Amino acid sequence: MNKLVLIFSAALALASTHTLAASDIALGQAKSATCIGCHGVNGNSVVPIFPKLAGQSEAYLLKQLREFKTSDRIDATMAGMVAVLTDADMQNIAAYYAAQSTTPGAPKKDANIALGEKIYRGGKKDTSVTACIACHGPQGKGIPLAGFPVLSSQHAAYIVKQLKLFRQDSINAQTGATKPSRSNDYEGMMINFTKSLTNVEIDAVSEYIAGLR
Repeated sequence: MNKLVLIFSAALALASTHTLAASDIALGQAKSATCIGCHGVNGNSVVPIFPKLAGQSEAYLLKQLREFKTSDRIDATMAGMVAVLTDADMQNIAAYYAAQSTTPGAPKKDANIALGEKIYRGGKKDTSVTACIACHGPQGKGIPLAGFPVLSSQHAAYIVKQLKLFRQDSINAQTGATKPSRSNDYEGMMINFTKSLTNVEIDAVSEYIAGLR
């Protein structure tokens, strides 16, 4: 319970810092033309390894774009894409995608939905892993003002990749490895969440999330 209180306190604190400047959706749509190849028309990618951007919170999208530019989040393709964008461009693009509607997702027919739901809603008590629902909500809608992203209907393959990248940060710290990882989460929340998850558990919770509406 104390962990949940801390998370919601952090969310409220973040909410006060995520003030967005006025954005131009039409300009964002024009600038997003180069994004269609990976993220699809209106931000609904059809290739599962590329995330759906449609309906994601503006604050979260802008944070990611900025951090690709500063290399706080590493991705060679995205680094090249944002290199030519101004901060105003990124704000407009974020606003455009946030205003779009997400296409429904669906888990694989053989997915372990029961396990995924158990982790999403209850966490892993034996390893003190907080439930996903605490930050991302019962239907995966996130807490936009706090910067916690929308997850519902996202491609499971993309979620799997990101969870493993967060987990790899812990593995690198423990072993001295330098494999690609991700660490641009708030206060290490996602790193802490993923560090004790198995591949089976990551697959299960990702498939469960894909089916959320």
